[in-house]
Amino acid sequence: MAHPYYGLNELREMFLSYFESKGHLRLPSFSLIPPANDKSLLLINSGMAPMKTWFTREEEPPRDRVTTCQKCIRTGDIENIGKTDRHGTYFEMLGNFSFGDYFKKEAIPFCWEFLTKVVGLEEDRLYPSIYLDDDEAFEIWNKDIGIPAERIFRFGKADNFWEHGAGPCGPCSEVYYDRGAEHGCGKPDCTVGCDCDRYIEVWNNVFSQFNNDGQDNYTELKQKNIDTGMGLERLACVVQNVNSLFDVDTVMNVTHKVSEITGAHYGESHKTDVSLRVITDHIRSSVMMICDGILPSNEGRGYVLRRLLRRAARHGKLLGVNRPFLHEVVDTVVRENECAYPDLREKQAYITKVIRTEEENFAKTIDGGMKIYNELLSAHKEKGETVFSGADAFKLYDTYGFPIDLTAEMVDEAGMQVDRAGFDQLMEEQRVRARKAREALGDLGWAGIEFGSDMPATEFVGYDRTEAQGKILAIVADEELRDEVSAGAEAILVLDQTPFYAEMGGQVADHGVITAGEARFEVSNVQKNKGGKFMHYGKVISGQFQVGASVSAAIDVDRRKAIMRAHSATHLLDAALKKVLGDHVHQAGSLVEPDRLRFDFTHFEGITPQQMGEIDRLVNDAVLEGYTVVTEVLPIEEAKKKGAIAMFGEKYGETVRVVEMGDSSMEFCGGTHVENTAKIGPFRIRSEGSVASGVRRIEATVGRVSLDVMNRNQELLFHAAQMLKTTPGELVGKVEQQVAELKATRLALEKFKAEASLGEARQFLMSAKDVCGLKVLTAHRDGMDANSLRQMGDFLRDKEPTVVAVLSSVNDGKITFLAVCGKDAVSKGIKAGELVKNVCAICGGKGGGKPDSAMGGGSDLLKLDDALASVDDFVAEKLK
Repeated sequence: MAHPYYGLNELREMFLSYFESKGHLRLPSFSLIPPANDKSLLLINSGMAPMKTWFTREEEPPRDRVTTCQKCIRTGDIENIGKTDRHGTYFEMLGNFSFGDYFKKEAIPFCWEFLTKVVGLEEDRLYPSIYLDDDEAFEIWNKDIGIPAERIFRFGKADNFWEHGAGPCGPCSEVYYDRGAEHGCGKPDCTVGCDCDRYIEVWNNVFSQFNNDGQDNYTELKQKNIDTGMGLERLACVVQNVNSLFDVDTVMNVTHKVSEITGAHYGESHKTDVSLRVITDHIRSSVMMICDGILPSNEGRGYVLRRLLRRAARHGKLLGVNRPFLHEVVDTVVRENECAYPDLREKQAYITKVIRTEEENFAKTIDGGMKIYNELLSAHKEKGETVFSGADAFKLYDTYGFPIDLTAEMVDEAGMQVDRAGFDQLMEEQRVRARKAREALGDLGWAGIEFGSDMPATEFVGYDRTEAQGKILAIVADEELRDEVSAGAEAILVLDQTPFYAEMGGQVADHGVITAGEARFEVSNVQKNKGGKFMHYGKVISGQFQVGASVSAAIDVDRRKAIMRAHSATHLLDAALKKVLGDHVHQAGSLVEPDRLRFDFTHFEGITPQQMGEIDRLVNDAVLEGYTVVTEVLPIEEAKKKGAIAMFGEKYGETVRVVEMGDSSMEFCGGTHVENTAKIGPFRIRSEGSVASGVRRIEATVGRVSLDVMNRNQELLFHAAQMLKTTPGELVGKVEQQVAELKATRLALEKFKAEASLGEARQFLMSAKDVCGLKVLTAHRDGMDANSLRQMGDFLRDKEPTVVAVLSSVNDGKITFLAVCGKDAVSKGIKAGELVKNVCAICGGKGGGKPDSAMGGGSDLLKLDDALASVDDFVAEKLK
């Protein structure tokens, strides 16, 4: 190898330092989670992806020259992972970027200088490529750098035009490294661009000139940009002269750890190598994803993570590991990468916990379903079929939780294929059934009643008003549309405008009354259908209501205030959870009731008492600060730029309502809130615990409910103090005194009982029989526990060296026997273990122990006397 050897971590630092010397701002890697305004990507898959708005100048970059090493995930070729040298889901992309500053004339020389002068790659092994008609790039390579024309390759759009989803794109110029004929395919026309492994691309200069709207419509960017990408692992392959990215130093160290756990070693067989590579690649990806706040789930990027972990776990099983083990590799991944990503070490315990939990959950899934899978597979093979039915694949998914790609992979290994179209059809049918079920509940005013599209949506005026005039648009009673309803009828009233809040976003509906003269309708629930009609459920208390009539609608103001207190508290709680536990926390559900709240959130481990105390303190501090609660309706993009947090999983329109509470919280929310956080009152956490894998729940109270609880506790405190004839302030001391006195009394009682038992034991000795020079005795006392029997037995054994005693007691219909032998009795051959065994056998039980003390039991109460009577004969027989 003519060029120097550098480790992967060294190469990363060399690149970033080089471009810093060229006036670039070094930035840390962005999160693998794309910016909130980028809906085109599930995960960051290139160095420039997090910077799209800087390229388009929608946002100003911190400097016109930037350099990064970006964490990336790509799973498009996941089925090839481990089978080829090139494919991996996780990689790092080195990049230097120019936002309207320098262009081709500077970017190409930077590239050449770094590869040849800094890294030391041989110039005669490097070959540039350019886009077909990019003559400017050709001139720079040929005239400025001095590369002969025959060594510069022109390729079409598929190879030399870079784009990835919507966003900035453009022609590119790549640099290939010739690894030598030994890596080639042997064909006489093998050259740059061949699919073999001889010529490997190490650098890609993207001349970002266009913007793709995602529909292949290109517009010229106002500024010309440079987006350079170079795979760090790929560069390391070349520099370290190894065959694949899996052989690079830091990656191979992870594989060594996997080998240590599995006992499988690289190079033993192709099948083993594939499994080792899959596990190595997937655990690297998973650690990085979890560190950035992604959690396993059944959708989106969470599903990508779950899929990676489950594929890795299954390949562990293929290597003979039938226990959770991936979490044991986390420390190695952290150690190899923490120099660039120090937050890995900070979050290591959390990452390990998430992976172990997912492994344990999957172990239950796969163990339960593998037997069924094997039975289904065998049935297909017995019929001579080569296709695994979509119905069977759907059964494994629906009943046993097998992801379809896992089933497909296992079926492929068995030499068959899954009927994917059949599976997809059954999945779609399930979605349709679920959608119809939702529609039956959400689009109808009452079961079987539709209001029709010609009826206008209800206008909600309840943010600012607690009473409003309205007109009745529709009435439903007894599952039918009605023109009018009278006293006693349960019904639904639909109004053209209302101050009543319909149940949404976890906030319960308002209660109150609707009146028309003397007619009164009490509202007990309000729902909003997809057509925007507010359906007021309740009962006519007096009078009549007719369609078209004008009514007055008034909410229960005290109840609304209590609901607002609780809802505002959930926002403060959400902010506190993120601050104490981390940004991975997302709301997973909530229930807001009068002065009570329930808040579900994503978090994979228990919350410590210290963390719980800090969460409680942060919420109450925000209450005491008395932040003004500001609400405003903004265009969604403006709200996001402002920093407002969207509720996880919620869908929003073009405009959103933003609720801001000082510097504590700013969220999208359509609910009702207090005007000032001080009105929330005391916040008290009642309980915290797990409700599902990776989801925890906090229940809390605010306002009057918190005050009522505090008052009740104070009453109990005064009552307890009164009973103990002390004051609340001295209650703890008084209780401690009472506990100490009670303990002393209990000890005295135990001592008295022990002395009474020992007095009994002395009487037993006085009545003992003499059998061949030994004092033999038996005694029975009901209700004695095993400990009391031992105390009595120990006294007899220690008091009289010649004693042989069997004591018994009955508790709950069960006999307990204790046998003891003094040291002289033992020396003569009488052993307590043998004696108690003989006695217990008579009562249908078992026993045993040491020569001087042994215990046992029996169940035949009718044989108890016979068992005790056998002791004399047992001793006499032994001493013959």
